[in-house]
Amino acid sequence: MTQKIQVEICYALPDQQKLLPLVVTEGSTAKQAVSQSGVQNLFPEIDLDNLNLAIFSALIEPDYALKDGDRIEILRPLLADPKEVRKRRAAEMKAKKDAQKIEKAAKKSA
Repeated sequence: MTQKIQVEICYALPDQQKLLPLVVTEGSTAKQAVSQSGVQNLFPEIDLDNLNLAIFSALIEPDYALKDGDRIEILRPLLADPKEVRKRRAAEMKAKKDAQKIEKAAKKSA
């Protein structure tokens, strides 16, 4: 008899999240579970051929063999490079501090 295991499929948008419980055959892959879950019917933007997946935030390949209790997270592509965002934020903060220094110096000389 084939063993069954319980897993969860998780997908989140900024304003909506879905956690789908699923029973699969032991040895099923993460990609198979995502396909069986039907999550792509709820979120058609999910591309089963280009999945970025994680188990409890640890990146995995779609052919990862699932274990009982795994939570498969479907990851969305990044909208911005985190390094560039940090650089831009640092530059904005520096510009703000420089402007405050100039303003403070102008008040002293007035």
